[in-house]
Amino acid sequence: MAEEHHKHHHLFHHHKDHEDKPVDTTAVYSDTSAYSAGGYSETTAYSADGPAGGYSETTGAYATSTHEPEIDYKKEEKHHKHLEHLGELGTVAAGAYALHEKHKAEKDPEHAHRHKIEEEVAAAAAVGAGGFAFHEHHEKKETKEEEEEAHGKKHHHLF
Repeated sequence: MAEEHHKHHHLFHHHKDHEDKPVDTTAVYSDTSAYSAGGYSETTAYSADGPAGGYSETTGAYATSTHEPEIDYKKEEKHHKHLEHLGELGTVAAGAYALHEKHKAEKDPEHAHRHKIEEEVAAAAAVGAGGFAFHEHHEKKETKEEEEEAHGKKHHHLF
């Protein structure tokens, strides 16, 4: 067991055993690309003989329509509402943990410094979660306004 040699690979350490591996110099790289897996392919050809300046392009792609797909505003609004509630929950949880650590700092003077640091970190997390909840609240309102505009309801914001 003492004869086993464990190698520790660290992020920024260079190990000499990596230098012994040969480098593949026979690799060939191509300048062409084709996206055939999804049904899309593109060919571009450049020629000086062409009738209109020597550039031609052929593209085989999916048929596209000019109208945008119908957006499910209710689903998007529900999604933002869900994320808003998660942000609120995170705010409450981090705030409660900050208060818990503040109480521990008072009761455990030997480790008070550690508890104060953990309190500050939790307070910062609470502020961040509150900001996220605020952001999602405005995203939810924006989605609701987009839905009303899409269905003909117009709001005139004067102020």
